[in-house]
Amino acid sequence: MFARLFHAWEHWLAGRTTNRVVRGFEWGADWLDDRRGPAASPHDELRDWSARMVADSDRFFHAPATDSYELRGSALSFPSAFRTPHHENNTVHGLYFPAAGRAAGRRAVVVLPQWNADAGSHVALSRLIACAGISSLRLSLPYHDRRMPPELHRADYIVSANLGRTLQACRQAVLDARRAVHWLSRRGYERIGILGTSLGSCLAMLTAAHEPRIRVAALNHISPYFADVVWRGLSTAHVRAGLDGHIDLDSLRRLWLPISPQPYVARLRDTQVLLVYGRYDLSFPVDLSRRLVAQFGRCGVPHRAFVLPCGHYTTGIAPFSWLDGYVLVRFLARTL
Repeated sequence: MFARLFHAWEHWLAGRTTNRVVRGFEWGADWLDDRRGPAASPHDELRDWSARMVADSDRFFHAPATDSYELRGSALSFPSAFRTPHHENNTVHGLYFPAAGRAAGRRAVVVLPQWNADAGSHVALSRLIACAGISSLRLSLPYHDRRMPPELHRADYIVSANLGRTLQACRQAVLDARRAVHWLSRRGYERIGILGTSLGSCLAMLTAAHEPRIRVAALNHISPYFADVVWRGLSTAHVRAGLDGHIDLDSLRRLWLPISPQPYVARLRDTQVLLVYGRYDLSFPVDLSRRLVAQFGRCGVPHRAFVLPCGHYTTGIAPFSWLDGYVLVRFLARTL
């Protein structure tokens, strides 16, 4: 009975968004760097490129240092380490919330919001984290709010049926988060964590797996594979519509493996991790979330799991949003 209620509620909440666009399928091989000459097909080129990126993920997610940080009031900006054809997207924007108190100079968290988050999303959570004595830096994801090109109404370019662009836009988000961590470190923060929600959770996990300064990761809505969420999720049904007839799930999973948590779980053995998922989630199907929790256990990664008594969209509605915020902030306060 509860499952039917929450599933109907999730469908109703998802249906309130009416500006989703089904975009045509593209291999996106023109987005790939380090190409190795002609391939038998775009699929083969993308498959081989993705396999190389997973095998050398330290290079794939390497973020060169920069000194071009600018802080005006609470607004931080800096150049992205990955350049795209869209000028607006090449500057990273963040909101900095310094905490007060004796320990405030040592602890900080990078906050990555969900897909299609507006400029105000996760600001209240970031302020709550600061009230708990932990400074927070809330980042805008690639192609979101101020980073969105004028032809877009949604952040379609970070998750779409263009496979190569999706790979590189998500990679860009990780490089941006790493540069944010470097900025916090330069300001004297010694214990740094990361918190991500939905798409931001996947990107936060990738960042934590490749950024040695991160000691704690709070992952809010989880899956081992990027492709499976897009293929099966309620929120990404319009992206799936663009993929249908062009690629199957097994192939898509291999091609998008560089931006999936699964290959990198074992790299988090020195990180304290919180895994949060919703019992009635239709956007991050529950069986996928449970598979990732089990993978953490098999790899011996220290972690805690918490199951919210709601779905994906309903996580943002009180009282579930209050419970989610409490669980996330309590974990950060205790482990960071």
